[in-house]
Amino acid sequence: MKKKRPARAAGRSPLLKWIVVTGVLGGAGYGVSQMSNIAYGEAEIKVIDFSGLDAKQKRHALEAANAARCTCGCGMTLAQCVATDSTCPVREDNIAQIRRIVDQASR
Repeated sequence: MKKKRPARAAGRSPLLKWIVVTGVLGGAGYGVSQMSNIAYGEAEIKVIDFSGLDAKQKRHALEAANAARCTCGCGMTLAQCVATDSTCPVREDNIAQIRRIVDQASR
């Protein structure tokens, strides 16, 4: 004679699935909301001193440097140019421009 298993509570499994799905989607949404437009951070832009900025100011300055474009026509951002292209003819101007961005962020 086979033993009968106790019946599971009806509806518990679908509810649990919805809770898990909602949690995963919520976590993914939160992760996306925390992403920023900072492809090149202070570790990559070593010629700029960000130490005088608090976290919010640093984020603002890095977002601005990653949004502004290099003027040589290469299509890179200021941050990308300074971090990756030591041969750019306007690199020193780009460094000066990022320093101005940092100075403005500190105010």
